[in-house]
Amino acid sequence: MKNARTCSVLIALSLIFLFASSVIADDVVVLTEDNFDKEVGQDRDALVEFYAPWCGHCKKLAPEYEKLGSSFKKAKNVLIGKVDCDSHKSVCSKYGVSGYPTIQWFPKGSLEPKNLTLKCCLCPGTNVKIAAIPSNVVVLTADNFDKVVLDETKDVLVEFYAPWCGHCKALAPIYEKVATAFKLEEDVVIANLDADNYKDLGGKYGVSGYPTLKFFPKSNKAGEDYDGGRDLDDFVNFINEKCGTSRDGKGQYTSKAGIVASLDELVKEFVSAGNEEKKAVFARIEEEVEKLEGSTARYGKIYLKTSKNFMEKGADYAKNEIQRLERILEKSVSPAKADEFTLKKNILSTFA
Repeated sequence: MKNARTCSVLIALSLIFLFASSVIADDVVVLTEDNFDKEVGQDRDALVEFYAPWCGHCKKLAPEYEKLGSSFKKAKNVLIGKVDCDSHKSVCSKYGVSGYPTIQWFPKGSLEPKNLTLKCCLCPGTNVKIAAIPSNVVVLTADNFDKVVLDETKDVLVEFYAPWCGHCKALAPIYEKVATAFKLEEDVVIANLDADNYKDLGGKYGVSGYPTLKFFPKSNKAGEDYDGGRDLDDFVNFINEKCGTSRDGKGQYTSKAGIVASLDELVKEFVSAGNEEKKAVFARIEEEVEKLEGSTARYGKIYLKTSKNFMEKGADYAKNEIQRLERILEKSVSPAKADEFTLKKNILSTFA
């Protein structure tokens, strides 16, 4: 199967040389953050170039890649697409693009590229890489199952699957999105086990059909059956409820992230209090923050710092800082930085 796919890519790329006539620039499908999942991963194979407009090798490749797009323009089973990584950094980051041009091959029905590398005959001295992004799903085996799943510091969702199972194959791209959405949550693990290969482990946890999903929270390592829906939002809502996280389907923090109910009540008093009274409420905020543990302790420090700045810089501080953070978030920032700024914005909103 792998050789067949490799041959498909090689044949497709070789067709570049068979079309020397001029082509229309839009014969290659322009992919963006909004339409990538709608165009790729459907009922057709897809060849996608990740490029940068300023890249010299990309410019050399462009006319030939357009010819390839023209040759497959009317083909219903093949998509030739491209992504401008300067304009759509989140897509390129998702697929592990670190150099230009990078070309990835997506088999039909899959948003997981296949790991292939071809020597670029159009750009001597360079490599065009067709590379797969590493999966965010933790692969379990008999050797690491207990270490990962029974770790009492982690909440773990496990899919028990069989490679030949049609429902498992249909779930795979959704499950990958779930893992990607929570990849920055250190206490949350999204994992799977080939229970057809490790039948003893499947039997130990009562697996009798595929896929079977079980949740192993920090407090119950016996495992709980997951009986929820199998759409991305179903999984995300389940994880948020069970693990106390606040993520959406794209892995971004929601407006609830970082909010601590006990501190919110004190903030209401703090904001409405007079200058002298503020100092007394601030002392109570300090006391409450000292009681917090885990991730909420981190949020508490942001509450504390915001309270100090509020007293020093005045009532407009929160509003002005929110506007500044919103301007930053409109630009392309790393997922970790986006998390940091969103947490601060959410907590600032309680002061505004």
